[in-house]
Amino acid sequence: METSSFRWTSSDSTIPTNFILPENKRPHLSQVSALSSIPIIDLKNYTGNGDGDDVPSSLVEKISQACEEYGFFQIINHGIPEELCNKMMDAVAKLFESMPPEERKQFFTTDLTKQVKLFKYYINTDSANTQDKVQMWSESFSHPWHRIDNTSHLLPRNPPDYREVFGEYSKEIYELMNRLLRLISQGLGLEKDCLKRRVGENPSLKAQSNYYPPCPEPELTLGLNVHTDLNALTVLRQSPGVTGLQVIKDGEWVAVDFVPNAFVINLGDQIQVLSNGRYKSVHHRAVTNKEQRRVTLAMFYGPNRDSVIGSVEELVDEHHPPLYRNYRYSEFQDEFFRQVGTRRMAKEAFQLTKCS
Repeated sequence: METSSFRWTSSDSTIPTNFILPENKRPHLSQVSALSSIPIIDLKNYTGNGDGDDVPSSLVEKISQACEEYGFFQIINHGIPEELCNKMMDAVAKLFESMPPEERKQFFTTDLTKQVKLFKYYINTDSANTQDKVQMWSESFSHPWHRIDNTSHLLPRNPPDYREVFGEYSKEIYELMNRLLRLISQGLGLEKDCLKRRVGENPSLKAQSNYYPPCPEPELTLGLNVHTDLNALTVLRQSPGVTGLQVIKDGEWVAVDFVPNAFVINLGDQIQVLSNGRYKSVHHRAVTNKEQRRVTLAMFYGPNRDSVIGSVEELVDEHHPPLYRNYRYSEFQDEFFRQVGTRRMAKEAFQLTKCS
């Protein structure tokens, strides 16, 4: 597809062949597990502003269990105003649906290493022709963000409300991430600031919005291919009333149901490495549907390129040997981008022994 938006309408009955996956890579939606979705955790009684005494032990236990068993959970009563979240998601939708063609052309790229980009994912097929690629039924827009510095000059001028609301939204998300990192650290039995310190100063902060138009044949394609997140922590907002995210649990795909005014939290590869494999960064994907467009906004928190990542020493002993070698995050990023177009297994390249 060219840089223009998706133009398919509800009257279209088929999708172009360059979106059709080989049989072994299709989503097989009828086989998605009927198990209950990922845990929903209430943060109502946790402010995250004290010295640790304000944290109910039951909350830490719920977070820890979710990180061990799922690598995903949803949070409610998180303290970020619903009105702000709704404004942000409306602006994201406008970004894809009403950005002028000349601006789309300015930001569209096939170079996924660019800092600010509008792009489309693809996967390589099993064909002997390495240029044989299948596009995902989605578009994505990615850019850096910062908790203090204004990054609005990097963003499109249209729609104007994207620039206006993103700065306020990113400040709220950063504070939420700090609270979550403290809870996740305490769940591992570590000091509450341990993971934040180990990820390092000047963290890499990325935002990625995804747009999934209605799809005439959801069984034949994917919105996003199966993957794990290479960063440390992801905070995801989903558009209301539409389910598309699915995660692997016990070898089966489980749908992540939409929960009003909730954030989906998932652990990235760096948390799995830092926790010495105790907490999981699990494979997930996005599927499509026939009726509604779906929009998401993922906020990523990760190390800077010079940070050295490895298992936290307190989590290593004779019964729990280190599972990964230490590496600079730049090494991990290089491996991640080397695997573009595949079901990425970046952290496995740094394993010393097989994870349980």
